[in-house]
Amino acid sequence: MNTKLVRNPGDPLPVDTDTDWAAVAALTEEEIHAAALDDPDAQPLPRDGKGLRKLVNVKKLRERLGMTQEQFAATYRIPVGTVRDWEQRRKTPDAPARAYLVVIESNPELVAGTLDAA
Repeated sequence: MNTKLVRNPGDPLPVDTDTDWAAVAALTEEEIHAAALDDPDAQPLPRDGKGLRKLVNVKKLRERLGMTQEQFAATYRIPVGTVRDWEQRRKTPDAPARAYLVVIESNPELVAGTLDAA
């Protein structure tokens, strides 16, 4: 039987492994990036010379705006299934979607108003 351990951000680190967590914590960003490049199942996020590019937490953004998933999806013309996938981390927004989310985060009213007028 193959059981998968589900972990969420902020969960305590597992103690029943052979992993040297102190060594992991001591890795630099460059070492982490290099290790990810070597692992086809853990490709790194794009870099811009200043470290990792900003990723918008879609769920936190939506909640800050006081919207349901359906309202957020309709307001910003994103399929509701896509919003759910992003929030549940089943999928990661691609580069254009990440850029769009940064724009929404910076001025949600302007984006919504622009889309309403279109």
